[in-house]
Order: sequence, then structure tokens, then C-alpha cells
Amino acid sequence: MTTTVNVGLGARSYDILIGTGLIDQADSCISPFLAGRRPIIITDDQVATTQLPRLERALGADCQTLILPSGEATKSWQQLERLTDGLLDLGVERGDKLIALGGGVIGDLVGFAASILKRGCGFIQVPTTLLAMVDSSVGGKTAINVRAGKNLIGSFHQPSLVVIDPSVLATLPDRQMRSGYAEIVKYGLINDAAFFEWCEHHAAQLLARNSDALATAIAHSVRTKAEIVAADERETKDQRALLNLGHTFGHALEADTGFSEALLHGEAVAAGMALAYGFSAATGRCGAEDARRVMQHLDTIGLPASLAAAHVTGDGAALVAHMLHDKKMTAGTLPFILAHGIGQSYVDRTVNLADVAQFLDASRG
Repeated sequence: MTTTVNVGLGARSYDILIGTGLIDQADSCISPFLAGRRPIIITDDQVATTQLPRLERALGADCQTLILPSGEATKSWQQLERLTDGLLDLGVERGDKLIALGGGVIGDLVGFAASILKRGCGFIQVPTTLLAMVDSSVGGKTAINVRAGKNLIGSFHQPSLVVIDPSVLATLPDRQMRSGYAEIVKYGLINDAAFFEWCEHHAAQLLARNSDALATAIAHSVRTKAEIVAADERETKDQRALLNLGHTFGHALEADTGFSEALLHGEAVAAGMALAYGFSAATGRCGAEDARRVMQHLDTIGLPASLAAAHVTGDGAALVAHMLHDKKMTAGTLPFILAHGIGQSYVDRTVNLADVAQFLDASRG
């Protein structure tokens, strides 16, 4: 059974297909978008050994494939140049649809390359991690990381199609599953207390790859994000900004750990959400019990809910310095996504960064 979720953006609307075995049916769901052109797949060296053969078999023998290194470091100028040169060598045309097979790194990099190649060509997302399925493959944010910080060079470029096949998660390491779960529980913490409660009761099943729990969580997350993106595509209102819950803190933690495997993106978001709720409680914006409940849930399922658990060594001043490079800075002000309670997140533009630094230092105790 295939579930279809539409992202309503007028002429740029597209479908998200969710269903077990869809990669093996790529000839019917992806090939129509290729308009008779040969498939061009971009993936990384880890996914190349697990899911690439399935997709190549389904699409036929004339596939062209570019394989990049795995890991966050691939979202770089160097790999963007390597990718665009490789695509130009293959004779990519503006009307082609590149196929991004991989996690958020591949999706972000391929999407950005597609947005600038020949002044913009199409691409199709085939996410292979839980995090990419429920977050980065949907919504059109593409980017690379640079010395100053994460995702600071990029564009909004919507895919033509997203194909989500939960069966690929069978080969995903448990740590990556937990990392992806952080972006699922985020939807409950933003504006859906009932879904957060569902997560509290079903997280263990989901992480054990129970098909029913996965189907429910993926579909709910995708629908929620699709609605938000349709209402606020380019984050010009506060609605889409709420999806950044945990990210302002989290990106600073990733910078402190060198954007490395020491702290995966979802792990940083989990710790960032715990810090956002902790700061909200410490400053009287949120009840202490709600903050405790969030931290306890993240800790129970094995996600970092503190600076220590995230292995972050930088002090408050250093972490705030990383935040100053945040792409959401406007007129010298950094908006934070904070909370009045579970399911009651909001954008706060009154935060004093000195208070944030002091809170971060105090939270180590």
C-alpha cells in the first residue's frame, strides 16, 4: 500500500510517495519523471553497497551513477565542485531529473547542485535514512556547510518527487535510527502534544523497526511538514521557523564537535531541543515538569539530552559565538524557538545571548 502526501506549492507542487518496496518499483514511480532520459543517480559510498543495486535493477541497465564519500564533510565546496563537474561530464541538461539516493547530506548537496546547474534542473529525493525521510527530503531546503557554519550557502529548490521506502531502514545502523527519531518527536514538541504522547508510548517499537509504528510516524511527520512548507515555503513567516526547534542550539553543538561523526545531526537536534526546553523552564517561559519530561524521554531512548551527553566541551561563550553565524540572524537579532510547554513552541526574538551563555554554563553542573 502506498500513501501519497502532496506538498501544495502551486506550479511547483509535488508528491511524496510512502510505501514498502517502492525502490523496487522505481520503473513505474520514477521513470515517468525522466522523460526518456537515462537515470542519473547520486549516492554515497555506504548507500552504494546497500540500496544502489536495488534502484539500478529497477531503473534498468542504462543508469549513470556518481558515488561520493559518506559523512557530513561531503556537504562542502570541494564535493559540490566534484559533483557539478561530474554531472556536466555526463551531459546533464536543464530538463533532466537527478536522483538523490541517500541521507540528508546527499539530498542537500544534490538539491543545491540541481538548483545551480544550467541555472536550475530538477531532482528526485529517494531518502535512505529515517531523518531524511521525515525532514530533509521534504521542503526544498538545500545547502552546503562552510567554515563559518552549517548550511550557510544554499537555496530553496523543491524536488519533483520524493520516494520514501521504509524497507531501506533494515540496513540503517541503530544510532542513525535514533538520530532520525529526533526529527520525528520534534513534530510533537512543536505543536502536537498528542503526538508527543504517542511517541512516548511507541518510540521503542519504532526504533525496533516495527512496520506499523514506522508507517504511522513517517506519514504523520511528512504530512505535518508538508502543511507547514505549503503555508510558509521560504520561512518568511514564523510558521516554518518552528521546524528549527532544537537547531539553533544544535548547530552550535555540531560546530563545537567539528561537524563530525562524534555528534550526528539528529543527536545535536535532540540535545538542542532539551536545551531549548531547559532554557525555557529556567527563564520562566515553560513549566519545569514539561522540560523534565522532554529530557527524560530523549535520555530513555538513548539520545543526548545534555551538553555532557553530547560530548560538547565548549563553554557558554564559545557556543554562543557559534550561534552568531546562524543564518536566521536578522538585524543583529537571533530568534530562538522556545516553548511554553509540550506542543507549544514559539519564536522568541527577545532572548539575551548573555543569558543563553550563562544558562549553558550552569547546565553543566
